[in-house]
Amino acid sequence: MRELALLRHAKSSWDDPSLADVDRPLGGRGRRAGRAMAAYLAEHPLRPALILCSPAVRARETLALVTPSLGEAEIRYPEELYTFDGERVIRTLRGLEAGPRAVLVVGHEPAMHEVATMLAVEGRDLAALRTKFPTGALAVLELSVDAWADVHTGCGRLAAFVRPRDLS
Repeated sequence: MRELALLRHAKSSWDDPSLADVDRPLGGRGRRAGRAMAAYLAEHPLRPALILCSPAVRARETLALVTPSLGEAEIRYPEELYTFDGERVIRTLRGLEAGPRAVLVVGHEPAMHEVATMLAVEGRDLAALRTKFPTGALAVLELSVDAWADVHTGCGRLAAFVRPRDLS
């Protein structure tokens, strides 16, 4: 059994249209959502051994807001997670060493939505997840695999799906 948490970066700012996409920071709404998610995680512990975060500024800032609520974890910023392709995220997961049983991925849409809906085949909030994976949302999946290399379509159960609007 492996646990995979998927956190979509919070709402970014479009105040400076000259910034490259990778350099866009969080907006005020995104910072509020990140703080709300951090409070949620303080009460509903998620303890990843490894955190994989897109190198995009908005993803890194989202992670910085929730990190104090996550406990000790190794953090990596692989370039391949600056992607909007769910298959690329799954390939990254399959390439992980066997060690970490719980992994958090902080990334982008539609990749987070694609990964969650490819892997999860059951779970209380699955219908809501299939509808939309909004900015700042968190999906926690329990995967019925022994190794990350074995991750495949339909191997998961959605254990939790939390959206910023659920926290207000």
